[in-house]
Amino acid sequence: MKVHHLNCGTMRPFGGKLVDGRGSVFRRAELVCHCLLLETEHDGLVLVDSGLGVDDVRRPEETLSRGWRRMSQPVLDERETAIRQVEALGFRADDVRHVVLTHLDLDHGGGLRDFPHAEVHVLQEELANALQPDKRGNDAVRYPDKQWSHGPKWVTHEPRGEAWFGFDGVREFREDVLLVPLFGHTRGHTGVAVKKDDGWLLHAGDAYFYHRELTDDPYCTPALTMMQNRVEQVRELRLHNQDRLRELKRTHGIDIVNAHDLTELRRHQLQPV
Repeated sequence: MKVHHLNCGTMRPFGGKLVDGRGSVFRRAELVCHCLLLETEHDGLVLVDSGLGVDDVRRPEETLSRGWRRMSQPVLDERETAIRQVEALGFRADDVRHVVLTHLDLDHGGGLRDFPHAEVHVLQEELANALQPDKRGNDAVRYPDKQWSHGPKWVTHEPRGEAWFGFDGVREFREDVLLVPLFGHTRGHTGVAVKKDDGWLLHAGDAYFYHRELTDDPYCTPALTMMQNRVEQVRELRLHNQDRLRELKRTHGIDIVNAHDLTELRRHQLQPV
């Protein structure tokens, strides 16, 4: 399987080193929307998370709240959308047959409208939370209904199935693409494990935000620590799953990435696909 590591939405919030750990606190930080594009042999293209979409970039006021834009400072470059990168690789939107989401936050599900014919795989509880009619507070901001007003072909999954390196409740989407529930950031958050020729890659979504969180001496920058605390839905599960991810990396050497860390994205983009 060929795996492309894409940035489907750059964000440049204020705070520099306090956010991304680099340079001065007076520079703009740089965060990304790290998505995966999988070239499968018999099932077309599979997109893991979809970042920001074309409509988000062209008309951000319709789906990206003013508060989120002020905080995140998104670049809003149409060339970064998943569809434009798919096209740059010589494919069409219809070649993307499946989109697998870690969760439905606005910076993960924004590109769904650009692939209207794809099946969209998500955990049942995540979809139920996103579609609830009485969303209030952070949920109203994180789940903008207009991003899926086109009526996606939802395929929901329950968190049960075979075990995977000690993680229970894994659902097999394909034999080489597994949903690995990582609740906490949202109640229906999941990781997506991809079997490559040289081993497993786990896209952990927003289960953690900073690459040093998975080291033996865990560290997260002050701004990202505050953000994780602010948007978490189940704190105990989020922290527990971070411990489990550290153990997974330490014991089994699994390659793990999150959705927003530029260091992890650059490390994989420098490697041959």
